Amino acid sequence: MKTKFAFAAAVGVLSVLAAPMALAQRGVVPGQYRPAADAKDLRATIFHWQWYMGMLRGAQEMELVSTLEHQATGTIMLGGQPCALSAYRVSNNYLKSGSRIQYTCKLANGQERKAIEVVSGAYAWDEDMMGAGLVEGVGKATPRKDLLNERLIRLWSGPQGAPKAAAMGGDKTTVTWNGNKPTLTYPIPGVPGAIAKATLNDQFQAERIEVRQGGVVTEFTYGGYKDWNNELNLIDAFYAGKLTEKKNGKVVCDLNTTVTETGNVYVVMPVPRSVSGA
Repeated sequence: MKTKFAFAAAVGVLSVLAAPMALAQRGVVPGQYRPAADAKDLRATIFHWQWYMGMLRGAQEMELVSTLEHQATGTIMLGGQPCALSAYRVSNNYLKSGSRIQYTCKLANGQERKAIEVVSGAYAWDEDMMGAGLVEGVGKATPRKDLLNERLIRLWSGPQGAPKAAAMGGDKTTVTWNGNKPTLTYPIPGVPGAIAKATLNDQFQAERIEVRQGGVVTEFTYGGYKDWNNELNLIDAFYAGKLTEKKNGKVVCDLNTTVTETGNVYVVMPVPRSVSGA
């Protein structure tokens, strides 16, 4: 089995790793779950999904990825019009069920648009500046409860969010196989009635995820997986290079990854009073 991570990959998880490391120093090696390469049961499939994504870390190979920083180029749709991105950054905190998307783009008529779109737990809002509303009178945080489900679906259907959500689904998560490609069905955390169906490629990486909630169908397609971290911090933690999202058949965004940071950086999205009290 290949060596997957340098010690730098353990940023933010040292306290979790301390116990197994201490046991190893005393000559006690904790048992590791290691499914057969051709195992097709649910536990083995989720293990392989997370393993091939580089999400299993530490002496016991536990899934410990807590945050993601992702930057991309491409196009998003605003009011039915394509808007070419000059800046696009996603900051995810999976432990807090939170995400902040910041972008700047230009419409065909030359008009520039900027936005900061946030979700954290049961709240969704837009900011006119980073940290808007956390200090009274500084910036504006606009509640967007109408977009809560959409933003949570996007978080838990991402290349990293999906295997996490499938694992959290417990006995509500199922797996079927078509040749050497598994398809997992699981509920989206925090979104009642939203069911995801993730089809993986033969390298256990999501190539298509379809989420249905009522009459709304959101489709995510992914490809070009590799370690997109800075070349000085490559840790075999893979992410999709090509990401496309469609809602009821219409393109929402078409992105090309430029860089990621998968080393568990500090990511927070505290909820402003103007949002929590709305």
